[in-house]
Amino acid sequence: MFGIFDSHHQINDAKIFMGSSEETREVLTERKNPYSGEVVSLVPLCNAEDAKHALEIAKEASKDTKKSPLHQRIAWLEDVANMLEEYREDMAMTLVNEVAKPLAFARVEVDRCIETIRLTAKELIALHGETIPTDVAPSGKKTIAYFTRVPVGVIACITPFNFPLNLVAHKIAPALGAGNAVVLKPTPEAPLTAYKLAKLFISSKYAIKDALSVVYGDVEVGSTLVKSPIPRVLSFTGSVPVGKIITQQAGIKKVCLELGGNAATFIDKSADLEYSSSRCAFGAFVNSGQVCISLQRIYVHEDVYDEFANIIARETKTLKVGSPYEEDTFMGPLINEESLNRAKTWIESAQNEGAKLLTGGEVIDGSFAPTIMANVTDDMNIICEEVFAPIVSLVKVSSYDEAILKMNDSPYGLQFSIFTNDLKITQKFIDDAQCGGVVINDIPTLRFDVQPYGGSKLSGIGREGPRWALEEFTEIKSVIICN
Repeated sequence: MFGIFDSHHQINDAKIFMGSSEETREVLTERKNPYSGEVVSLVPLCNAEDAKHALEIAKEASKDTKKSPLHQRIAWLEDVANMLEEYREDMAMTLVNEVAKPLAFARVEVDRCIETIRLTAKELIALHGETIPTDVAPSGKKTIAYFTRVPVGVIACITPFNFPLNLVAHKIAPALGAGNAVVLKPTPEAPLTAYKLAKLFISSKYAIKDALSVVYGDVEVGSTLVKSPIPRVLSFTGSVPVGKIITQQAGIKKVCLELGGNAATFIDKSADLEYSSSRCAFGAFVNSGQVCISLQRIYVHEDVYDEFANIIARETKTLKVGSPYEEDTFMGPLINEESLNRAKTWIESAQNEGAKLLTGGEVIDGSFAPTIMANVTDDMNIICEEVFAPIVSLVKVSSYDEAILKMNDSPYGLQFSIFTNDLKITQKFIDDAQCGGVVINDIPTLRFDVQPYGGSKLSGIGREGPRWALEEFTEIKSVIICN
C-alpha cells in the first residue's frame, strides 16, 4: 500500500505531515539503532515556524472535525486498526530498529496499539451527556436541560520514546475520535514509527482532511506548541522537569501530564515467594527498566527477605540480554549511551553509600545487565529518584505498616503493588497507598490499556485510557430549553 512499509528500506524520505500533505525538509539528522549503531531513519528537523504552521492548519481543520459525524470517526479508527494489523510485523521491526525494543515485546506493543485504537472506537459510542431535573430546587423550574460533551478544538500531543507507538495511539486516537484536530510532536528517538502510524491515519478513506499534523523537533518545537493559544489541551508524557516547564508556560488551557514514577511493591511474609520473585524480575527489567511504572523499590518482610533475595537473583540470571532482533531476547540496550552511563553512576553511588550488588551491574553485549541492589536504605539516591534503568532495590522491613510508610514517602505516586495472602492487609493497602493505581498480587508495572491510568503528586495530572482520555479531550456544554 505504501512504499514506507518496506522492511528492506527502513530509512524514510525525511517528510513530515502538515495536515494531509507531506512536506520535505532539507535539514536532517540520523537516527541510529541503539544496539547496532546503524542508521535506521532520517529525522526531519522542524522549527518554531513549522510548529506554528501546523497549529494554524489544525485550527482551520477543527471547524470540520467538530462537525464530522460520529460514525465516520468510529469507522476511521477501525480502519486504522485494521491497516495496522496488516502491517504488524513491519511496524514491530520499526520499533526494534529505532529504539532497540526486543522483537517479542515490539510485537506486543503493536498489538496493544491496535487494541487501544479499537477500544477508543468502542468508547466513542458511550461518549454522551445526561439530562438534569432543573426543578429539583425551589428556586428552579421545569425545563428541558441536559449537558453534552463537545470537542475542544485543537490538541497538542507530545510523546516519549519508551512506547513510541502505543503511547501515541493513547493520545491521538481519542483526540481525533472525539472530533478534534491534532498536532503531534513525537519523540526524536522514534520518528519513523510516528510517521508510519500517522500515515495510516491520514491515508484512511475515512480521514478528515488536515486533522492530523506531525512535527519533529525538541525544545523549540515543543515550547512553541505549549505557549501557543491555539491548543485547548496539551497532552504530554515525559519527565517531571519538562512537566514543570509545561505547567509554567502553558497559560490558560487544560494540561494533561503523565510524568515519572518510583514504583514500589511490598512482599508480605504470607506471599508466594516463587511467584512474586518471578513477577518482580519481569516488572523491574522489562523494556530495560525504561517504563514509568518499572518496579524500582521492593520492600520485603524481614522473615522472608533472604529467601526472596536468593530467588529473585536466580530468576534475574535467567533473563536473556542481547540482540533485540532475536526472538527469545528479554532485554536489549538502553535508549542511548547517556542512559547507560547514568545507570553505572546509580550503582557506583549506591555501593559507596553501603548497598550490596546482588547481581548484575555489568554491561553485556552493549546492554546494562539486570541489576539487583540489596541492603538499600531510605536515604540512598538510588531509591529516592526515578532511575529509568534495569535496576531494582531490596529493602528489609519489619511489617506492612513500615512498608507502606516507606512506599508513600516519595514525591511520586503512579502505581504501587503488594504480594500477600492476608485479606486485611489487602484492604488496608488499597486505602493507604498514595498513588494513582494499586495492584494486588502482581507487579505495579501491570497496566491494561482499557483502565484509567495516571498518578498523584509529581507523577502527573489527568488520566489516560480511551474512556478517560475522551473526557480529557472534550468539554461539557450545558443546555437549557425553556417553554
